[in-house]
Amino acid sequence: MKQIFSSLFLIAGSLQSIAQVTWSTPVTVSTGGTFGNLHPRVALNRAGNPMVLWGKTDTKAYFSRWSGTSFTTPVAVGNTNINVFAQSWAGPDMASYGDTVYVTMKRSPEMMSMNRMYMVHSYDGGMTFSDTVKIDNIGANISRFPIVTTTSTGNPIVAYMKFTPSFTTARYVVTRSTDYGMTFSPEVVASGSTDSVCDCCPASIISSGSKVVMLSRENIGNIRDIWAGVSTDGGMTFPGHMAVDTTNWMLMSCPSSGPDGFVIGDSIYTVFMSTSTGTSLVHLSRASISGMTAKHEAITGMFTGLSSQNYPRIANAGNAAAAVWKQNTSSGNSIVYSFTNNISSGLPTYTAVPTATGSGMMNADVAMTPGAIHIVWEDDNSGKVMYVKGTYTVPSTAIETVISKEKIEVYPNPANDEFTVSLGKISSISSCSLTDNVGRNISLKSVVANGKATFSLAGVSKGGYYFVMQDEAGKSYYSKIIVQ
Repeated sequence: MKQIFSSLFLIAGSLQSIAQVTWSTPVTVSTGGTFGNLHPRVALNRAGNPMVLWGKTDTKAYFSRWSGTSFTTPVAVGNTNINVFAQSWAGPDMASYGDTVYVTMKRSPEMMSMNRMYMVHSYDGGMTFSDTVKIDNIGANISRFPIVTTTSTGNPIVAYMKFTPSFTTARYVVTRSTDYGMTFSPEVVASGSTDSVCDCCPASIISSGSKVVMLSRENIGNIRDIWAGVSTDGGMTFPGHMAVDTTNWMLMSCPSSGPDGFVIGDSIYTVFMSTSTGTSLVHLSRASISGMTAKHEAITGMFTGLSSQNYPRIANAGNAAAAVWKQNTSSGNSIVYSFTNNISSGLPTYTAVPTATGSGMMNADVAMTPGAIHIVWEDDNSGKVMYVKGTYTVPSTAIETVISKEKIEVYPNPANDEFTVSLGKISSISSCSLTDNVGRNISLKSVVANGKATFSLAGVSKGGYYFVMQDEAGKSYYSKIIVQ
């Protein structure tokens, strides 16, 4: 039985104060030319430093990482004999787990049945990459738009669109790897409706613990709303489906724009564009997995001078979240962002990303660690890929809240390179971090085996911390720990 989703969800900027973000000077990732600048994506390594992926028109996927003072010279990833599909609105995708990096790509021309999809991986934070590994095994069918996320143990989960040879019955399907990107399981259907997905719209695959969510734009009698396919068994099956967008946008042509999102506990947060009101507006949705219900609203709504909003992306670090999108107004084009320390209360109104203004602004991406926001964008005026980092203060209530939660034991304590938690009745972990004595957070990744979770302390400074862990049900646990 469906439950009533009654959580308070405030979207209007006037109802929420805007958290302060301090921005660094924007930095050039790629000067374009030989390397191109299309559809940039950003992920973070174990130390929280940015790694950027983008494409050049139907030729190659390029990668660059932050060296500490600048971005490294771009390198082409993948087999040199494989041209990669890349356009401004879609292209190669990337996900990271610590220093493990996965890149997915579609061979160009992408709509030929013989042209497969591939993955490359790096186990050293992008310093070196493997050769290409074929993802799909779909015979004469046609595939496109490979996207990737990671499990709580660092394995990749890949979703992609699949057609019949006659270009009908478009679906998003999911395949998993249990050997860190070397081989992939048979596909399972994951898209949300009983009709076809929007066959020109990229999608997103997101995961948290045992939950995996496939976000895609559907095409149900030319209604182009966003649906979620929900798995609670790590992506093996997707029995749950729900509309996270009920704007009822009817369109006879192709919008070439998809959703993005993340999961916190029982909630799926999704950003998407809809032109149901006559103007392209970016919306934020919050859906309940247990209740299979959703509520959404335009982040800014219509305002004087607005022409359109498109290509939204969103990231989170705990309850803090930041969304970015392309915006066209009477004052010109820009990449804008909205940030909150508490996503459960929605997103406030927008602010322009520093220097990301001008007619060449096309799309952007965002990643987060506690206390930091990382944004990249495509600038077609200069031909560059650009990057900027923003910092914000993690609320001091983070420590106060920890103290009221259930205490657990960690060992060894003091710890050097890593520490371990016995999970006992804790079935799965959705998030974990270290919090220092001034409220700054360091996100951690867990490796779970034999009823225990092990956490690496690589890159963590010596000192005293609160260890904070949350399970899939939203319950929090804490312990004091000394890193020596």
